[in-house]
Parts: sequence; C-alpha cells; structure tokens
Amino acid sequence: MNMRRGETKSIAELVRAMCREEGLETPLNEYRLIKAWSQVLGSAVQTYTKNLQIHNQVLFVTLTSSVLRQELLMNRKSLVRKLNDHVKAQVITDIVFR
Repeated sequence: MNMRRGETKSIAELVRAMCREEGLETPLNEYRLIKAWSQVLGSAVQTYTKNLQIHNQVLFVTLTSSVLRQELLMNRKSLVRKLNDHVKAQVITDIVFR
C-alpha cells in the first residue's frame, strides 16, 4: 500500500486495500454474504435453512422445506442481486437449492 504524503484515505479504504493485497477480500465478502442470508430473507426462511456454502461464486443452500425451496428457486436471480447488494460486492453469480 503506497500512500503519498498529504494523501488522505479513510480507515475503511485502507482496510479494504490491505485485505485485497493479502487475498482476504473474497473470503471476507463470502462470510459477510452468508451472514446476510437471514437478514435479507428473514428469520422464517432461516428456520428452514440447514447449511450455506459458497464455491466458485455459487451459493449452495440446503433447505428442509421443499415448498420453500421451490419458491426461492423461482426468485433466484432476484435473491442473488439482493444478497450481493447487501454486502456491496459481487460475491455470488448463482444459487443452488438442495
């Protein structure tokens, strides 16, 4: 991280730059996105959510309700957008419901 004298940056910008340089930005954003699942979809959906994992920009979600699985499957693209927007980063490109 090179900074010239007189160049001011916020602490958030410096932390983001450091995470990017150390290769921590992607895992941190993935963690934030998984944590955002219950905030974006609510506690009712969280009750039926068994497992969340991200591999190669795909969120894998294990659900205990087939009815909910079908409903979320129909809104998959919208959910991808909402989750990425929530963490302010392009973390996932798709969701697979199991």
